[in-house]
Amino acid sequence: MKKQPRLNFWQIWNVSFGFLGIQMGFALQGANVSRILSNLGADLHHLSLFWLAAPVMGLIVQPIVGGASDRTWNRLGRRGPYIFGGAIVAALAMFFLPNAGIAVYVMPALVFGALMFAIMDGSFNITMQPFRALVADMVPSEQRNLGYSVQSFLINTGAVLGSILPFVLTNVLGVANVAPDGEVPSSVVWSFYIGGGALLLSVIWTVFRTKEYAPKEYAEYKGLDLTKKKDPSEKGVMGFFRLLKQTPKTMLQLAIVQFFSWFALYLMWVYTTSAVAQHIWGCPISDTSSKAYQDAGNWVGILFAGYSLFAAIFSIFMSRIATKIGRKTVYSVSLLLGGLGFLSTLMFSGGDMIHLNLLITQVVVPSSAVYWLIPMVGVGIAWAAILAMPYAILSDSLPADKMGIFMGIFNFTIAGPQIVSGFVGGPILKEFFNGEAIYVLVLCGVCMILGAISVMFVKQAKAVN
Repeated sequence: MKKQPRLNFWQIWNVSFGFLGIQMGFALQGANVSRILSNLGADLHHLSLFWLAAPVMGLIVQPIVGGASDRTWNRLGRRGPYIFGGAIVAALAMFFLPNAGIAVYVMPALVFGALMFAIMDGSFNITMQPFRALVADMVPSEQRNLGYSVQSFLINTGAVLGSILPFVLTNVLGVANVAPDGEVPSSVVWSFYIGGGALLLSVIWTVFRTKEYAPKEYAEYKGLDLTKKKDPSEKGVMGFFRLLKQTPKTMLQLAIVQFFSWFALYLMWVYTTSAVAQHIWGCPISDTSSKAYQDAGNWVGILFAGYSLFAAIFSIFMSRIATKIGRKTVYSVSLLLGGLGFLSTLMFSGGDMIHLNLLITQVVVPSSAVYWLIPMVGVGIAWAAILAMPYAILSDSLPADKMGIFMGIFNFTIAGPQIVSGFVGGPILKEFFNGEAIYVLVLCGVCMILGAISVMFVKQAKAVN
């Protein structure tokens, strides 16, 4: 087996650069889809059901795309065709989602919006899954802490840019932030246009600036035998289930951590807008269109940008810290800080309206809105670790010739908790919390702490080929 060459920093950067645009799309989705669907008429207690489109699409798409990319090679490479194709469809869906009103003569705007959301998220997954495998393909084992940290940095930088777009367009460029009932504000519409364009351009950069290893070269670096015939039993549905039986123990142990982490993240994305509107701006539970609610929606963009910024900063140091004290320790402590961050949101509510100088403009917000940036430090650190540490831990335990399919299967540990969260989130909010969304964020904190404890039971494996 030939030793895989080390990459220089800019080669690692180019491999992951497309994550910048993809995460701009994910950030716009996370901060604004609940707002868009509410504007289109969705009930607060049913929002988590609409959001099920995201994990369901991931559950279906990622294993299929992962397995297909393991067997693909053409002039765009092995993973490149799927990354590029998914980005085109995702960008188109981002253009259509906030304009759901155009379909009113064909179907209800809310139905069209939910459909575009599903297509958009499915396309994100088509693009994202091969990206995960691409990093594992191109970056040698001894550089994976750095590789996944660069990836996390770009993801969170993209998230900052995507999260603040509606706020910047409203408060700096004066784009309208209020729309009639049943319509989406122009600030959100234009944010999705910009985000879709950035997604496509950044993915094009990675696809055409990264030269994937040809099959023979890849096999030499990974110790694979190209002359060995594929076992027919590995094909089809039954082959997939046989493959599941080979799932490394490390993946199963990480699945428990992933359950608590992604259960919490899903609830955060669905209910933070309502929590901020109710707990800080004092909006009634039924309010989904007032100026105060829209201002709260823009501030959620700032909060999400905040946790993404803190995540990006932590990502710069995470590789070195993990090398010194271990991946598991970094992962566990990060989730603990995230849990404490979520719990602390309960402390900050209401307050006098204050003038806040932000960027190149001045906004008026309740004083507690500023204090909510403190919990976002912990949430950001947890988010950075969630994006990098599970994959760094897992990649060493996966066989190189099945990297894509196993990375796709690992997505079950992301999609599954979100599906559970989608079904139980609304009933929990209604029956236990009386519609007060702030307590959903407290529940997120408890889940993150349980995830931190679960990390201790993960056993890391030595790298396999």
